[in-house]
Amino acid sequence: MMATIEGNAGHIEPAPRGTLLLVDDDPPLIRMISRQLERAGFEVLVAGSLKEAYEVTAETIPDFAVVDLNLGDGHGMELINGLLEARHDMRIVVLTGYDSIASSIIATKAGAVGYLAKPVQAEELVATLLGNHPSASEDGSPDETPMSADRIRWEHIQRVFEQCNRNVSETARRLNMHRRTLQRILSKRAPR
Repeated sequence: MMATIEGNAGHIEPAPRGTLLLVDDDPPLIRMISRQLERAGFEVLVAGSLKEAYEVTAETIPDFAVVDLNLGDGHGMELINGLLEARHDMRIVVLTGYDSIASSIIATKAGAVGYLAKPVQAEELVATLLGNHPSASEDGSPDETPMSADRIRWEHIQRVFEQCNRNVSETARRLNMHRRTLQRILSKRAPR
């Protein structure tokens, strides 16, 4: 439920929630998400790369952050520690087009409050940022839908990839897989 305040001529506006840093290298996605977050009451600061994110946070320390996992100039996880050092109570959500359990665990251990797969709904993103996102089904029990064999294979590859510090050559060696085959697998979305 969104808090609102009444503006000019009875117009209802969302209550201000604070500043939010949005870091993603996809301009159309940035425009769409930033508009939705502004409607939800956030003052959005935008960065299209890690470098831009560091420049923005040198001037303003945000209350919240939404960080894409894979950026053109690096890995979004690199930014989390710096953001939390600047403000220990910052609520950070990691977005990714390549959802995996291994990456979500690493993001959570690094201090992110949420990990969401793209495309993400604005309501889900805001709820996660504010700590209102349900982690279980309506009756409180966890979702018991088993993973497919393809998803289990994907998760194993992602876990080894993260253990190898995202080094493709080392991951391919450990998995006894050709490097190009591994690169093709890593470039695709996670199976359901």
